[in-house]
Amino acid sequence: QAQLVESGGGLVQAGGSLRLACAASGRASSTYVMGWFRQASGTERDFVAAISGSGGITYYADSVKGRFTISRDNAKNTMYLQMNSLKPEDTAVYYCARKYYSGSFYATRSYDYWGQGTQVTVSS
Repeated sequence: QAQLVESGGGLVQAGGSLRLACAASGRASSTYVMGWFRQASGTERDFVAAISGSGGITYYADSVKGRFTISRDNAKNTMYLQMNSLKPEDTAVYYCARKYYSGSFYATRSYDYWGQGTQVTVSS
């Protein structure tokens, strides 16, 4: 079994930055692709970014490309999401997840373990 715990969320003004972290334990090993998703109130959970097991390949949603950076430190079993130039529309609960199933890394159904989420609020 794997456990994922997010941290680093908070309230920030538009244009500001936050760094989220996802600490993994149990069977969330470095061989898995890991991803970040977000869910605004009343909407579906949307893909934000994903990273390969080695960290050498990354994927981003168009809405965050150029502003967010995903990374991982396998020695620390931790994944990060550096968020710069934040906008009010980035407000959401952010979740990290482990990709276990074959299929698109954009799809929530490709992921099996999820963290509890961390709230990010961007004020205008």
